[in-house]
Amino acid sequence: MGPQGSKDLYDLDAYDYYLPRELIAYEPLRGREDRLLVVDRDSGVFRDRKVGDLLEYINEDVVVVFNDTKVIPARLLGRKVRSGGQVDALLMHPEDGDGWVWKALVKPKQRLKEGEEIVFEDRLRGYYHPPDLIRFERPVDIPLLEEIGRMPLPPYIKRVPEDRDRQMYQTVYARRYGAIAAPTAGLHFTPEMLEELKARAGKVVFITLHVGYGTFAPIKTQDIREYRIHSEWVEVGREAMAELVEARRSGKKILAIGTTVVRTLETVAEFVEKGEVKDFSGWTDIYIYPGYRFRMVDMLFTNFHLPRSSLLLLVCAFAGRDLVLRAYRHAVEKGYRFFSYGSAMLII
Repeated sequence: MGPQGSKDLYDLDAYDYYLPRELIAYEPLRGREDRLLVVDRDSGVFRDRKVGDLLEYINEDVVVVFNDTKVIPARLLGRKVRSGGQVDALLMHPEDGDGWVWKALVKPKQRLKEGEEIVFEDRLRGYYHPPDLIRFERPVDIPLLEEIGRMPLPPYIKRVPEDRDRQMYQTVYARRYGAIAAPTAGLHFTPEMLEELKARAGKVVFITLHVGYGTFAPIKTQDIREYRIHSEWVEVGREAMAELVEARRSGKKILAIGTTVVRTLETVAEFVEKGEVKDFSGWTDIYIYPGYRFRMVDMLFTNFHLPRSSLLLLVCAFAGRDLVLRAYRHAVEKGYRFFSYGSAMLII
């Protein structure tokens, strides 16, 4: 059956695909440039290119939008003082204004007791309070985490984060701390490529969406319409809003660099369409799946996403499920690299 209007359009099983384990990118490439699959929505034609070839699709009639969030090195490895057992903690956000208490994903928490004393990275002492709080002996802030923390790699990458991940799991244009996962489409850009893109594009706009750990959460409802997606904090400054309003007024195409940019742009679509030039900040829980009517995005540059994920649903909503899954099969056959450290796709 075809995707549009078929009974299985909202069935989670319809968003699965075969992926050999060896195509999962567990490691970053030495450089940031990777392969690029260009997908034409109108013709259904695929082109096997390189990420640098993205520049061929950029001109003065294209406004390119990036997410400038910066990943916090919020993963801490520790040991229990009582037994010496290992503890892995991902700090999510402070529960107080000073950073003494943090909400955290802690593993293996079933073996931790109330008040359990833990020493993290041989530098920082904390006490566990179920189900998900750690009270530290001193305030924990960004400078401290920059000094002793590790990058919070995606959960399917089981290895301990290394020094190179501090550079490679961060975009070159990241400037606003707040994410605990990278906006991975942006990982492909080198400083040189970014400068050339700025020279070619009609405008380059930076918005902010602080990517949360919920981006990796599996969809747990068989009917995708029943799923409730995670919330993430977004900020669009007055200058960026003005550029978006002008882009829509003048008929320029908007290229979103990543699904986080798509979520942000669609969140502020109402204000842009009304021509309201103002600062915007707040939580977004916008859930984009097939059947959604896009108001802000004309082109999408993105990575290859996990099967049965909300990110894959968003891409299928943008380009059509059958075309996207056919593109994924092509990528598998051609040996593209998948997920956060993997290859890219440009949908035009």
